[in-house]
Amino acid sequence: MENLIGYIAKSLVDDPAQVKVSRRIASGTTIIELHVAQEDTGRVIGKGGHVANAMRALLRASADNKNNRVILKII
Repeated sequence: MENLIGYIAKSLVDDPAQVKVSRRIASGTTIIELHVAQEDTGRVIGKGGHVANAMRALLRASADNKNNRVILKII
């Protein structure tokens, strides 16, 4: 999952070297944290949040089972 989000984010931003993706698990919920340069945050979120929502939909689809909850945080 981290590789997918990292690949998408790196293709959107001006400075792919600053894209960092980390994962942590808390209370049965997987939290994917996406760190990008401040000037690239708008590109990753997209107009009206469309890009971020599309990445969240991909994460939900790639979750291992239906009981897993996946959250994407863009930092």
